[in-house]
Amino acid sequence: MARIISVFALFSVVLFAVSPAEGGKSNSSACGAKEFAYAGLQSENTAHGVSATITPLAVPSVSDGHVAGWIGVGGTEEGPNGTAEWLQVGLASFAPANSIRLYYEVTVAGKDPSYHELEADVRPGQKHKLAVLEMRKHNSWWRVWVDNKPVTKPIHLPASHGTWYPQALAENWNGGTGTCNTYAYRFSNVSLAKALRSKCCALRAR
Repeated sequence: MARIISVFALFSVVLFAVSPAEGGKSNSSACGAKEFAYAGLQSENTAHGVSATITPLAVPSVSDGHVAGWIGVGGTEEGPNGTAEWLQVGLASFAPANSIRLYYEVTVAGKDPSYHELEADVRPGQKHKLAVLEMRKHNSWWRVWVDNKPVTKPIHLPASHGTWYPQALAENWNGGTGTCNTYAYRFSNVSLAKALRSKCCALRAR
């Protein structure tokens, strides 16, 4: 926990900025050659959740695909028997609109990802305190919190108790076209819920 907080104190702005690809599409030599790109951190230790304040610094420019800044737990092979299972909350922008949206996404093992929009127009400089936390006295049940308030019902994510390494990431998906997207988010006050009764869990579901 100390490591993840100290690193974010030094690098509080996660920035992905590149020049436009010619014609909006390009081959593997363009700046957006990789379909997915990430910047950020994953905890070295398992935890019962993660919280952070995320602030968009400018309106993204998304030529194709999407960009996002989020915190979350789980992953593409982190569910039972290596299945996809995760829960995340953050900010996202989609081509061609480029508006900044507050969202959460949940994937339960064996099911498709489910995207939920919480706010359609977050402005640059607007802060949101976000958290994904396992519920006290309910192992493998989680909730999403925004600005100290729960915004989801309890979500059951099988086999997640004590097994996940929280993440705080900026994400770029260029839609497989090689085009270039730009965005900038600030992550601050990043912390982990090391125990269900830790200080982080003052935000816990009751």
